[in-house]
Order: sequence, then C-alpha cells, then structure tokens
Amino acid sequence: QARLVESGGASVQAGESLTLSCAVLGISSSAFCRGWFRQPPGEEREGVATIWSAQGITTYADSLKDRFTISQDNAENTVYLQMNSLRSEDTGTYYCAVSLHTCAWDDFSVWGQGTQVTVSS
Repeated sequence: QARLVESGGASVQAGESLTLSCAVLGISSSAFCRGWFRQPPGEEREGVATIWSAQGITTYADSLKDRFTISQDNAENTVYLQMNSLRSEDTGTYYCAVSLHTCAWDDFSVWGQGTQVTVSS
C-alpha cells in the first residue's frame, strides 16, 4: 500500500529558504506523478508543483514558479520542494501527493499527512 511521509516543515522568517522532503513508499509503477500541494489557514488546498517520475518533467503554479523548485531522487523514492524567499502568505500545511495517471491537479489520489510551514514577517 502506498505511503507518503513528509518532513522538513518549520517556522522561519520571511526571506528565508526551506526544503521539504517526501518519501514515497509502496508505489509499484515506474511511471507516476509526484506533487506538492498546500493549504493556507482557512483556505482550500492548492497545487504547488508536480514532477513526472520517468522524465522529470515539472509543472508549477504560476505564482510560485520563480521561488519554488520541485525535484526528485528516484533511487531514494523521494521528492523535494525547495522554497526560496518565503513570504507570510506561504504559511500553511504542505502535502505530498501521488497520481498514478497524469500530473493534472485533480488526478492526485494518494496523500501524505502534511507538514506545517509557518513564515513570520
């Protein structure tokens, strides 16, 4: 059974950087999509970035592509989210997710438990 384990959430100051990690376990397919989503306080969950496991093709939310970078280590079954120049509006719970179909935001069906990122200004 698939299991995603996030780590790296923390409380940081505005302008600082943070990297989140997610171990993706129990996925038997060699081609699937890994993604990061976030849910700000009081708001709906939104897509942040995705990466296709085979070719490493990435997509980003338009508002975040200049500051956030998604990457993966297939040998370690891990996906990362590098976040730079963090702002208070980046505060929220960050979720790792997997889609066995496409990298469309709505296709993700396997979720981690979330990790909290708090940015203080």
